[in-house]
Amino acid sequence: MVGPLDEFPLHQVPLPVEWAGSSDRNFYDRCYLNAHDRSGDIFLITGLGYYPNLGTKDAFVLVRRGDVQTAVHLGDAIDGDRLNQRVGNYRIEVTEPLKRLRVVLEETEGIACDLSWEGSFDVLQEQPHVMRQGSRVTLDAQRFAQVGTWEGTLVVDGEEIAVGRDRWVGTRDRSWGIRPVGEAEPAGRPADPPFEGMWWLYVPMRFEEFAIVLIIQEDPSGFRTLNDCTRIWRDGRREQLGWPQVTIHYASGTRVPTGASITCTTPEGKPVQLEVESRLAVPIHVGGGYGGDSDWTHGMWKGPGFTERLTYDVTAPDVAGRVMFGVIDHVGRGVCDGDEGWGLFEHGALGRHDPSGFTDWFDLAP
Repeated sequence: MVGPLDEFPLHQVPLPVEWAGSSDRNFYDRCYLNAHDRSGDIFLITGLGYYPNLGTKDAFVLVRRGDVQTAVHLGDAIDGDRLNQRVGNYRIEVTEPLKRLRVVLEETEGIACDLSWEGSFDVLQEQPHVMRQGSRVTLDAQRFAQVGTWEGTLVVDGEEIAVGRDRWVGTRDRSWGIRPVGEAEPAGRPADPPFEGMWWLYVPMRFEEFAIVLIIQEDPSGFRTLNDCTRIWRDGRREQLGWPQVTIHYASGTRVPTGASITCTTPEGKPVQLEVESRLAVPIHVGGGYGGDSDWTHGMWKGPGFTERLTYDVTAPDVAGRVMFGVIDHVGRGVCDGDEGWGLFEHGALGRHDPSGFTDWFDLAP
């Protein structure tokens, strides 16, 4: 169906923009954003996605304060007006492409926000990300990332929290392509070889004069299937920081990291040392809809005009037992060669990972 975007010369395939170029049910187009005040007292994570071949769109807001993690989910039938990104009471306004956004949630189940984003540096296009299971492509995505600052207000159960650029920072990304979304597909023949796990690290970090965006994925043997680490400076210069060497520091008896030591290398061969610490952990598969979330999944049809609120005590045994089986986003404080920075520290060690000493899905750090 022809829509407003078809007025512009941006077509990539001989189809209306509303129709995905791939018939894969898992085609998606989604954004992710986070915000925190550097204190470790609060972390806001939010996003909106379109799933053309599932006929759905959805959004979420996830807030952790103390031991309480609160999620608001919104879902609806997809529409053709992609210039106005909206799901129910939630919307994202593009004020200035690749630079400024506005994120609004009108009061829903006690949660509301009106937040304006400003990128501190240019967006960074990451390396393409491809995963296969046997001969089938399970993930084929393109993404760009950015670090920046926030201002506005956040309301949680009647308490209004002022958000100012002097303290509130965050990161965002937009990705599109193919990844598992929606309802579970029929199992078919068991995977051969079986999926034994994956190791994931994503660290976009904002410093005063530069930003670092690091993304690494390894298979159970430690073979690195994705390696992308770039530093971007205020004047737009970009430098690749080689093949980072990473040590994750885990809390004893868990797979929850407390931080990481990362050694990078400039194109000239100079070492760059990045020390990262976690100030607050948010498992994004507990109410966030990401892989392994048993309560809500991106792209799942919940009916027209769907909204719900879920609240979790992350210390409760039934919640704490889920944490090690998904990816965790942390309020991240970084020190890079003496400079302090803030951003996202995202890590997941799922299943076997030989370099970490995890032999199966249930091993924990000593």
